[in-house]
Amino acid sequence: MPSPLILASGSQIRAEMLTNACVEFTAQKPRVDEEAIKAALVAEKAAPRDIADALAEYKARKVSQKNPDALTLGCDQVLDFKGAIFNKPTTKDEAVAQLRAMSGQKHQLLSAAVIYLDGKPLWRHVGIVRLQMRTLSDTYIESYVERNWEEIRHCVGGYQLEKEGVRLFTRIEGDYFTVLGLPLLEVLSFLTLRGDLPS
Repeated sequence: MPSPLILASGSQIRAEMLTNACVEFTAQKPRVDEEAIKAALVAEKAAPRDIADALAEYKARKVSQKNPDALTLGCDQVLDFKGAIFNKPTTKDEAVAQLRAMSGQKHQLLSAAVIYLDGKPLWRHVGIVRLQMRTLSDTYIESYVERNWEEIRHCVGGYQLEKEGVRLFTRIEGDYFTVLGLPLLEVLSFLTLRGDLPS
C-alpha cells in the first residue's frame, strides 16, 4: 500500500507542482530557523550544495519525527553566485543590489529534495541549474523590482522565471522545475519506482 506523502514546506509553488502532477499529499510547514542554520553552515564554509541539502533535510526530519509512517519531502533552494550565497531579498534596495551584482554574470540555483520515512533519510537529490543573466541597466532593474516586488521578495535572487523574470536571462542550462525550487522529475521517478505512484 502506498505511503502517504507530506510536503514539509509552506511553499505555494512547490505545492502547485505536486498538485499539477496529480500527486496526493498534505503540507506541513516545519518550524525550522532556516537563517540560523544557513548562517552556521556558511560560517563553517560549507559548499552551497551541502547547504541546500542540509536545509532540506532539517525540514524533512522535523516533520517526519511527528509523522513516522508517512513519506516526508523536505526541500530547499540556494543561489550560488561566485561562491557567495544570496538569500531572499528583505528590501527593494537589497533586491536591486543583488540583481546589479548578477547583471551580465552567471550564477547557479541548487534545489535540494530529501525524503524521510520513520525519522530517517530514505532518498535525496540536489538539482543544479546554471543561468546567464543579460546585462541590465540600472533603470530597468529598479523598475523591474518596483513592478514585481510583492512576488520576488519570496524568491532567492529576486526573480521569478515563470513571470517577467525570464527577461533577465540569455541562457538557462538545466531543469525548469529545479529553477522553481523542486527537482520534480527526480522526486516523481523515486515515488514511482517505490510503488507510491502508479506507473
